[in-house]
Amino acid sequence: MSHTEETKENGLPFYASGLVVKGFGRGSKDLGIPTANFSRDVIKDLPENINTGVYFGWAQVDKSPVYMMVMSIGWNPFYQNVEKSMEIHILKQFDEDFYGSNLKVKVVGFIRPELNFNSVEELVKTIHSDIEYAKQKLDENDKPDVYFD
Repeated sequence: MSHTEETKENGLPFYASGLVVKGFGRGSKDLGIPTANFSRDVIKDLPENINTGVYFGWAQVDKSPVYMMVMSIGWNPFYQNVEKSMEIHILKQFDEDFYGSNLKVKVVGFIRPELNFNSVEELVKTIHSDIEYAKQKLDENDKPDVYFD
């Protein structure tokens, strides 16, 4: 697996923000990995040089502290989505859903291209590996200030 760092050529870092909308309901229920989902408006405004795949960076919900995050951009081949999605897993346990909140992300690195999987177990194992990789890379960088305001 090749990992790329922040460069102007690959469009990183890039920022996105928008309201959290209801997704497919699979992150928490099927996978045990809750995600926040951006609306179609945010997805259609993605820079052209941002490919589908799994990324990492920083996230802020409304005026919360800044937390580490992992984000999937794409079609989720395992689930055969017909719509492109942006699903953000924030590396912090939240006590309640935050639908309708403003979510801001700074994407700083690429983990891997989008993949298909033979089972839910294989998908979950890979997501956990992505999360560990993101933690390691983000721990090497200073946590940003609340640069979103």
